[in-house]
Amino acid sequence: MNKRERYGPWAVITGASDGIGRAIAKHVAAEGFDAVLAARSEAKLQELAGELERSYGVKTQVVAVDLGQTTGVAALLDATDGMDVGLAVLAAGFGTTGPFTATATADELEMIAVNITAVAQLTQSFAARMTARRRGGIVLFGSILGWQGVPGQANYAATKAYVQNLAEGLHRELKPRGVDVLSVAPGPVHTGFAARAGLTMKSAAAPEVVAKAMWSSLGRRVTVVPGGQAKFLTASLKMLPRRYRSIILGRVMASMRP
Repeated sequence: MNKRERYGPWAVITGASDGIGRAIAKHVAAEGFDAVLAARSEAKLQELAGELERSYGVKTQVVAVDLGQTTGVAALLDATDGMDVGLAVLAAGFGTTGPFTATATADELEMIAVNITAVAQLTQSFAARMTARRRGGIVLFGSILGWQGVPGQANYAATKAYVQNLAEGLHRELKPRGVDVLSVAPGPVHTGFAARAGLTMKSAAAPEVVAKAMWSSLGRRVTVVPGGQAKFLTASLKMLPRRYRSIILGRVMASMRP
């Protein structure tokens, strides 16, 4: 049984206009899923929707929303109400970088809204719908930074710690009710994330690598760490005490800032 038959016909992908979300949208469409594409840029979403329809013969729906706003989350849920959503991939998110006392408070609060609040609301809603139908898949995006505090990206790492813990708990909670939950924990990836966070990533994974790892791991694992650099860092730091991991990753991230 393929994943479309296993989960259902429609996939919802947030952050679909760029980077990992865009790569995942192409991947799920290639697997036969109809796709709800959500992000802030309607123009980019419309362009992607047309590409998916032409290339894979699937149906699409564009939902241009700002998930940093409660109205944006509500709009996405309203737009998908009544759809047979079998897969929810919540790839939208962003980070800041630099000393916590020097970053803009509005940016830090927006990051919490997008990375935590929207994820919690959307996950709860889609999980309720999927458990009622006894099948479905939910993919959340953590980070290798979420396994310890990281100086210089303290709030971002904290938001990803929330996502990782949520995914781990729901994986075991929802499995008996027919719903697969996966946490994807990337390291550096070539996306618009780095530009917004003010980072220069010389060695990073391609978004397509993340999409492929997500697809192969969904329904089989709790967490997947895609990309060679992320796997290397994870393996290298695994046995170290938490405080040393924090120091080392703080230095790694500092090396990526101007």
